[in-house]
Amino acid sequence: MSEAGRISSPSFLDDPRLRKLFAALDGEGEELRVVGGAIRNHLMQLPVTEVDLTTTASPHATMARARAAGLKCVPTGLDHGTVTVIVDHQPFEVTTLREDVETDGRRAKVAFGRDFRDDAMRRDFTCNALSARADGTLFDYAGGLQDIAARRVRFIGDPATRIVEDYLRILRFFRFHAAFGEGAADATALAAIARNRAGLNGLSRERVRAELLKLLEARGAASAILLMNGLGLVTQLLGGVITPLRLARIGDIEHARGSKADSLLRLAALAVLTREDADRLRETLRLSNAEHARLVGAADAAPWLHRRDAPPDENGLRLALYRRGRTAVCDAIDIAHASAPVPPDDAAWTARRAQAAQLSVPRFPVSGATLMARGAPAGKAMGETLRRIEAAWIATGFPESADAIASLVDAALKPSS
Repeated sequence: MSEAGRISSPSFLDDPRLRKLFAALDGEGEELRVVGGAIRNHLMQLPVTEVDLTTTASPHATMARARAAGLKCVPTGLDHGTVTVIVDHQPFEVTTLREDVETDGRRAKVAFGRDFRDDAMRRDFTCNALSARADGTLFDYAGGLQDIAARRVRFIGDPATRIVEDYLRILRFFRFHAAFGEGAADATALAAIARNRAGLNGLSRERVRAELLKLLEARGAASAILLMNGLGLVTQLLGGVITPLRLARIGDIEHARGSKADSLLRLAALAVLTREDADRLRETLRLSNAEHARLVGAADAAPWLHRRDAPPDENGLRLALYRRGRTAVCDAIDIAHASAPVPPDDAAWTARRAQAAQLSVPRFPVSGATLMARGAPAGKAMGETLRRIEAAWIATGFPESADAIASLVDAALKPSS
């Protein structure tokens, strides 16, 4: 199958910036097409968030033509034929048609070509292999239209062949199935994944981390994780104990309050019960310091929220905010809510989570300088005095008025009789 008609109502093709790009790069012996995700999302009636393109022209010819038209170019991936062309502040990735010369399961060496069919057939899934001209003429070389209509994710050609070209495609299969698939996953693909799962061990942990976090953002992430777990992939990638039900519930809670999917919150819900779990994930997924700190915060904040089956009272919430900070407390509330036997839109949990997001984080208003100004001597005794004042400040509900704070200091400095 090749030419497959036209895209109906292709609003993304009407973008004047994209029109400028086609005017600069299409024609005069070269052809430019939109390819991949933009077409897939449009046909699935999903938002088109970015538009990638492919061309018969070499990367250097692409840059020369773009600059001649007054457009800025960034050589973002010349070895793989990719140039980023910026049109009125909007970046577009333009990649020269390619064919694989050599693959090792991690990276491919490519040669540039001029055949759109060859380029399409080297891609991963049928739904990503569609291409279109500026006038909406649609090309389908791999049967992607049928799979999109059926909401089915299917490898192009032999699944095992596609997988051994780049083992990351195993995770991409589950990510795309979680995002776009409906019904049972393709059985042929699952069988090939089971046979070739050891190849995941040769991937960099950074690539695995990036793909897994994208997977966790998908609407069907929990179901995909269960499917992966049945094939032994989750233990292989993460180790430890997982809680897929909490992951599913977090998705429901996010949906109920209208918030975007949060991949780190979902990772914490899935695989973090203790600080040790966060430490393990830092190593297995090469998490950044900030990502690791967030997982640790969610685990450490949980004890400050008291009972897991009911939201904390306001004093408990303020104490948790003071000890652990807003992000950790909000994450811990969401995870505790996900573990509680209540609906995702439960009024009490929703109200407490909103309160955690809005309350000011208490800041202890007394310092050593405060006590020294009152004549207190420096040293170990001052530290003990500060701890007593802090305990009294917490017990009295984190007062902020100068008079209340002065009373606490007076009481702590008053000589014992």
